[in-house]
Amino acid sequence: MTSPSPSAVDVRTDPAALEAASDLLRALAAPARIAIVMLLSTAPRCVHQLVDELGLNQPQVSQHLRVLRDMGLVDGRRRGREVEYALVDDHVTHIVTDAIVHACEPVEQRPITATAP
Repeated sequence: MTSPSPSAVDVRTDPAALEAASDLLRALAAPARIAIVMLLSTAPRCVHQLVDELGLNQPQVSQHLRVLRDMGLVDGRRRGREVEYALVDDHVTHIVTDAIVHACEPVEQRPITATAP
Protein backbone atom coordinates (compact mmCIF):
# COMPACT_ATOMS: atom_id res chain seq x y z
CA MET A 1 0.00 0.00 0.00
CA THR A 2 1.37 3.41 -0.92
CA SER A 3 1.18 6.48 1.27
CA PRO A 4 -1.13 9.26 0.16
CA SER A 5 0.33 11.99 -1.99
CA PRO A 6 0.77 15.39 -0.33
CA SER A 7 -2.24 16.71 -2.24
CA ALA A 8 -4.36 13.82 -0.93
CA VAL A 9 -3.66 14.68 2.71
CA ASP A 10 -6.53 16.62 4.28
CA VAL A 11 -4.76 19.66 5.75
CA ARG A 12 -7.79 20.30 7.96
CA THR A 13 -6.95 17.20 9.98
CA ASP A 14 -3.26 16.63 9.25
CA PRO A 15 -1.45 17.03 12.60
CA ALA A 16 1.66 18.59 11.02
CA ALA A 17 -0.40 21.15 9.10
CA LEU A 18 -2.43 22.00 12.20
CA GLU A 19 0.74 22.41 14.28
CA ALA A 20 2.29 24.68 11.63
CA ALA A 21 -0.88 26.80 11.52
CA SER A 22 -0.86 27.00 15.31
CA ASP A 23 2.76 28.18 15.29
CA LEU A 24 1.91 30.82 12.69
CA LEU A 25 -1.04 32.15 14.68
CA ARG A 26 1.03 32.16 17.87
CA ALA A 27 3.68 34.27 16.11
CA LEU A 28 0.98 36.77 15.15
CA ALA A 29 -0.59 36.82 18.62
CA ALA A 30 0.67 40.27 19.60
CA PRO A 31 -0.86 43.59 18.56
CA ALA A 32 2.59 45.01 17.76
CA ARG A 33 3.38 42.12 15.39
CA ILE A 34 0.03 42.54 13.66
CA ALA A 35 0.79 46.26 13.26
CA ILE A 36 4.25 45.46 11.87
CA VAL A 37 2.75 43.09 9.31
CA MET A 38 0.23 45.74 8.23
CA LEU A 39 2.94 48.40 7.91
CA LEU A 40 5.27 46.10 5.99
CA SER A 41 2.40 45.15 3.67
CA THR A 42 2.54 48.66 2.23
CA ALA A 43 6.33 49.04 1.96
CA PRO A 44 9.60 47.70 3.41
CA ARG A 45 10.84 49.58 6.47
CA CYS A 46 13.90 49.92 8.65
CA VAL A 47 13.68 49.41 12.40
CA HIS A 48 13.85 53.15 13.14
CA GLN A 49 10.85 53.75 10.84
CA LEU A 50 8.85 51.08 12.66
CA VAL A 51 9.88 52.57 16.01
CA ASP A 52 8.59 55.99 14.90
CA GLU A 53 5.34 54.64 13.45
CA LEU A 54 4.52 52.23 16.28
CA GLY A 55 5.65 54.34 19.23
CA LEU A 56 7.62 51.41 20.65
CA ASN A 57 11.26 51.42 21.62
CA GLN A 58 13.93 49.88 19.40
CA PRO A 59 14.49 46.71 21.49
CA GLN A 60 10.75 45.96 21.46
CA VAL A 61 10.49 46.37 17.69
CA SER A 62 13.61 44.27 17.14
CA GLN A 63 12.22 41.50 19.36
CA HIS A 64 8.92 41.44 17.44
CA LEU A 65 10.78 41.40 14.12
CA ARG A 66 12.87 38.46 15.35
CA VAL A 67 9.71 36.45 16.09
CA LEU A 68 8.33 37.23 12.63
CA ARG A 69 11.67 36.47 10.97
CA ASP A 70 12.06 33.17 12.86
CA MET A 71 8.64 32.13 11.49
CA GLY A 72 9.76 33.00 7.97
CA LEU A 73 7.26 35.84 7.63
CA VAL A 74 9.71 38.72 7.22
CA ASP A 75 13.17 39.03 5.77
CA GLY A 76 15.81 41.67 6.46
CA ARG A 77 18.16 43.05 3.82
CA ARG A 78 21.11 45.24 4.61
CA ARG A 79 20.95 48.70 3.02
CA GLY A 80 24.13 50.50 3.96
CA ARG A 81 24.20 50.75 7.73
CA GLU A 82 20.56 49.74 8.18
CA VAL A 83 18.52 46.60 7.72
CA GLU A 84 15.31 46.99 5.75
CA TYR A 85 12.54 44.53 6.62
CA ALA A 86 9.90 43.28 4.19
CA LEU A 87 7.26 40.57 4.15
CA VAL A 88 8.36 37.37 2.46
CA ASP A 89 5.01 37.14 0.64
CA ASP A 90 1.43 38.42 0.86
CA HIS A 91 -0.11 35.38 2.54
CA VAL A 92 0.29 36.73 6.05
CA THR A 93 -1.20 40.08 5.01
CA HIS A 94 -4.40 38.30 3.97
CA ILE A 95 -4.54 36.37 7.24
CA VAL A 96 -4.03 39.48 9.36
CA THR A 97 -6.44 41.61 7.32
CA ASP A 98 -9.14 38.94 7.56
CA ALA A 99 -8.57 38.65 11.32
CA ILE A 100 -8.88 42.43 11.79
CA VAL A 101 -12.05 42.62 9.69
CA HIS A 102 -13.54 39.66 11.55
CA ALA A 103 -12.63 41.09 14.96
CA CYS A 104 -14.25 44.43 14.08
CA GLU A 105 -17.54 42.90 12.93
CA PRO A 106 -20.33 42.99 15.50
CA VAL A 107 -20.97 39.42 16.64
CA GLU A 108 -24.59 39.55 15.50
CA GLN A 109 -23.46 40.36 11.92
CA ARG A 110 -21.15 37.37 11.61
CA PRO A 111 -22.53 34.67 9.34
CA ILE A 112 -23.67 31.51 11.04
CA THR A 113 -22.24 28.40 9.45
CA ALA A 114 -23.44 24.89 10.00
CA THR A 115 -20.95 22.49 11.51
CA ALA A 116 -20.70 18.91 10.39
CA PRO A 117 -21.52 16.30 13.04
